Amino acid sequence: MAIATRLRTFAYPAMVTMLAAGILSATGEARAAGGDDDDAPTSEYSLARKALDDGDYDIAINKLARLHEKDPGDADVLNLLGYGYRKSGDFDQACGYYLQALAVDPKHRGANEYIGELYLETGQLDKAEERLAVLDDDCWLGCDEYTDLKESIEEYKTEKGIQ
Repeated sequence: MAIATRLRTFAYPAMVTMLAAGILSATGEARAAGGDDDDAPTSEYSLARKALDDGDYDIAINKLARLHEKDPGDADVLNLLGYGYRKSGDFDQACGYYLQALAVDPKHRGANEYIGELYLETGQLDKAEERLAVLDDDCWLGCDEYTDLKESIEEYKTEKGIQ
């Protein structure tokens, strides 16, 4: 069999599969990380995201709580509930929701980043570094969540005088 024929027969289907997997992964990553999502499942989710972006954490938490009642296993909603509670100063509630999100999806990039930031806010550097290691394993081509948490850890160490 000629080399070109072999490539078309074996390499092309594999490349198409890898490309399709990458596209599907990329479209899911924005929502999974708590990023922008043009295809949000409900307007309630979009409104909750906007409320979080605007710093209206009570409104966001209420909207997200309604979504959570409808689908208790949605890791994205759990992650954003954690974010809303963390930003409003309720670290215990935030941690609980992040841990629930990670129970549903241990590689959830947003939940790993945000719980890492919560750990820094509560003086638990070792746990934040564990979350960074999870992101490092998952983001082998790099990702914003890894970069953001790494920068937060470096800032924390600088502020605390840790090498």
